[in-house]
Amino acid sequence: MSLHLEAKMGDVAETVLLPGDPLRAKFVAENLMEDAVCYNKVRGMYGFTGTYKGKRVSIQGSGMGMPSLSIYVNELFMGYGVKNVIRVGTCGAIREELKVGQVLLGMSASGDTNANRVTFKGLDFAPTADFELLSNAARVAKEQNINAITGPIFSTDSFYGGGEDRWDVWAEHGILATEMESQMLYTLAAKYGGKALSILTVSDNIVTGENSSNLDREQSFTDMMKIALEIA
Repeated sequence: MSLHLEAKMGDVAETVLLPGDPLRAKFVAENLMEDAVCYNKVRGMYGFTGTYKGKRVSIQGSGMGMPSLSIYVNELFMGYGVKNVIRVGTCGAIREELKVGQVLLGMSASGDTNANRVTFKGLDFAPTADFELLSNAARVAKEQNINAITGPIFSTDSFYGGGEDRWDVWAEHGILATEMESQMLYTLAAKYGGKALSILTVSDNIVTGENSSNLDREQSFTDMMKIALEIA
């Protein structure tokens, strides 16, 4: 029995898209999927199952941050037979050349969560995306003329603070952007033998100060959704 999802067994598809914002889940279900049925409203964290081009797919809000995401990902893998989880979220670019609206495919996810250090007894686990999902996403992006950049990202538990030079060393080592979920998603997928990928849209650039609106984050950035639905 799930503590945070009211779905019954069979209500959730084998592939789940995972936006942080539950209103993005609702928007996608109502506008990009067919015959979508809401299976979860607990704590306002909407979940829907419908079809895309005849294939059954679910979309589930996960909230902000790795602690919130880990609740839903654990329960999806443990209780509902989910095989694939594709995060569709936003990120902050830490490289000057990346513009708002740029799609990123997260190849690996460095991070600062202490949860992994506890799990691996102080050693460092290297969480990575599933190669099949990643390569399929890159192929679909190319076919649809979407400029998607593949590379490493950083997941943090702390949205604010850290100083003006916080991201310098990470950018120097090739990290493209920061967000708050993928490190835990990739770790849990590895634990359960599932597949995971984060498809992200740059919502702001920490270096240049460029940013997007809340409505853009909820209802725009459809390129990443097209990629995710095609590979679902």
